[in-house]
Amino acid sequence: MDVMGDKATLLETGRFVQPADREDPGAAAEEMRHRLAAEAGDVDAMSVLGSLLLRRGDLDGAESLLRAATAEGDRAAANNLGVLLHQRGYADEAAGWWRVAAVAGSAAAAHALGRHHRERGDEPAAEYWLRQSAEQGHTLGAYALADLLEHRGDVGAERWLRAAAERGHREAAYRLARALDRRAGAERPDRAERATAAPRRRLDRADRADEAARTPADEAEQWYRQAAARGHRRAALHLGAILERRGELKEAGRWYLNSAKDGEARAACALGFLLRDAGDEESAAVWWLKAAQDGDGNAANALGALHAERGETQTAERWYRAAMDAGDVNGAYNLGLLCAEQGRTAHADQWYRRAAYAGHREAANALAVLLLQGGDAAGAEPWFSKAAEAGSVDAAFNLGILYASRDDEAAALRWYERAAADGHTDAALQVGTARLREGDEQEAERHLRCAAGGGSAEAAYRLGTLLDARRPPAEAPVLGEPAAEKTECEEWYERAAEMGHRRAQVRVGMLASARGDVVEAARWYRKAAEAGSRNGAFNLGLLLAREGSEPEAALWWTRAADAGHGRAALRLALLYARRGQLAQGQRWASRAVDLGPAEVAERAGRLREALRQELTA
Repeated sequence: MDVMGDKATLLETGRFVQPADREDPGAAAEEMRHRLAAEAGDVDAMSVLGSLLLRRGDLDGAESLLRAATAEGDRAAANNLGVLLHQRGYADEAAGWWRVAAVAGSAAAAHALGRHHRERGDEPAAEYWLRQSAEQGHTLGAYALADLLEHRGDVGAERWLRAAAERGHREAAYRLARALDRRAGAERPDRAERATAAPRRRLDRADRADEAARTPADEAEQWYRQAAARGHRRAALHLGAILERRGELKEAGRWYLNSAKDGEARAACALGFLLRDAGDEESAAVWWLKAAQDGDGNAANALGALHAERGETQTAERWYRAAMDAGDVNGAYNLGLLCAEQGRTAHADQWYRRAAYAGHREAANALAVLLLQGGDAAGAEPWFSKAAEAGSVDAAFNLGILYASRDDEAAALRWYERAAADGHTDAALQVGTARLREGDEQEAERHLRCAAGGGSAEAAYRLGTLLDARRPPAEAPVLGEPAAEKTECEEWYERAAEMGHRRAQVRVGMLASARGDVVEAARWYRKAAEAGSRNGAFNLGLLLAREGSEPEAALWWTRAADAGHGRAALRLALLYARRGQLAQGQRWASRAVDLGPAEVAERAGRLREALRQELTA
C-alpha cells in the first residue's frame, strides 16, 4: 500500500501495521529530518512521517500529520489515514478516505476499499474497486479480485491469480497451482487417449519449452515450487507428492520435511511413509507421532499398524481410536481387523459396522465376510452388494463366490467379470475358466493372461495348456542338433512351476524330457514329487529307471502308488515279478487293479492271475 507515491509500503494486508523494530541511529536521523521538514510545511514530509508513526503504532501522532497532508491533496496520506481510522474502528470514515485516494489513482486504496465493500457483502462495488487496483498492477488487488471471482465460480479468476503469482504472491501461486492441478486431472484421460492415437514427435529445446507451458500439470508444479520456495507449507506438501509420484524421492523428502517443520501434519505423515519405505521405521514413527498429535488420522492409523505388527495390540488399538476421533473412518475399520485377528468377533462386527455405515466399502466387505463365516449368507449379501456398488473389487469377487455357491452361474459370472475388469486376479481366472468351458478361447486367453500377469499360478498353468493345445506335435530331437527354443506355453508353465504349481512342474519336466534335457526334467519332477504330486513321483521313477537307478525309482513309485497312482502300482508289480518277489508283485498288482484306470486294471489283473498261478504251482 502506498505511503507516499510508491516510496514505501505497509503490511501485506494493506490495512494493518506491524510494531516498530528496534530503533537504529540512521532511522532516527531520517525521522528527525522528516519532522523538521513537516514542521516547515513540507506535505511529502508530513505524509512520510505520518506513515512512520502509524507503523510504530503512534496513532495520535500520525493522525494529525496524515490529515494535514490529505488536506493538501496527498493521495498516499489519504490512503494511510484510512488505514489509521480502520484500526480505530471507524470503518465507514476509513472507506471515505480510501475512496478519495482511490479516485486520485491509489491502487492500494482501491484494494482496501474493495475489501471493505466485500466484507459488507457489496460484491459489485468490491469487484469494481478491486479491478481498479488489479489493473493498475497492485499485487494484493489482483489476488483479492481473483479470490472474489473464484468464490463466484468465474473463469476469469485464473488470470488474476496468475498476475498476483507472477509478482511474487505466494498464496496466489499456490492457488493457481491447485487450479492447474485440478484441470490436469480432468484433462489427463484425453491426453492419454491422444498419446495412444498417434506417436509423439521428437521435440527440440524450444518445442519442449512450449509443450511444458501448455501442460497444466507441468505448470502447476512450477507454481507449487515457487510458492514452496517462499515458505508456503501446503505448496511444499503438494510439490513433495508430485516428486514422490515421479520417483524423485530424495527431493520429495526435502519438501515434505520443510512443510512438516512448518507444522503441516499431512507432510509429516507423508514423510513418515517415505522413511518407512526406505527402511527407516524408527524415524517414520517419529514423524507419524508428530502428525498424529497434530490431529492427522492417517498418521494415527500408520502408528496403529506399526504397533500391531510388533504385537503391541493395546497401543495399536489406542492409535486406531485416535484416528477415529480425528474423523478418519479407517480407524474403525482397522479396529475391526485387529479384533478379528484376535478372535473377538462381536467387537469386530461392531467396528466394521461403524465404518461401513460411514461409507467405508472395505469395512462393508469385511463385515459381509464375517457374517458369511458365521453362516449368515442372507445378512452378508446386502453388505457385499453395498461394498461392490461403492467400488470394492474384493466385494464384487465375493459376490461371485456367493452366487456360485447357489449354482447361479450367470449371476456369479457377471460379478466375476466386474471384478476382473477392475484388475482382480482371481476373478479374471474364474472368467477365463468359464470362457474355456463355453469354447470361447479368445476371451478365455485374454482373461487368463490378465490373471497370470497378476501372479496367479493356476492362470499361468491354464494359459500354458491353452497355448500347448494349439502347438503342432513336436518332432523327436535329433542327436547333434541344437535344442529347440522354449515355446510360449512352456514359459507360462515355468512361471506357474516357479510359483509352486505341481501340475505345471510335471508338465515342464515332460517338455524338458521331450527335448532330451534329462537333468532339467528330473529337477522339475523331483520338485513336484517332493511337494506331493503323485504324477511327479511316477515320472521321476520312470526317468530314474531309464537311467539305471531302479532302486530309487521303486521308492518314488511306491510314494506315487501309496498316493493312489495306478500306473505306479503296476510298475512296482512288474518290478517285483521280474526280481522273483512274486508275493510282493501280486500285492502291487492287486493294488493296481483297485486304482485303475481301466487299461491299467486289465493288465494288472492278468499279471496278478499269472503270479497267483506261479505261486500255487
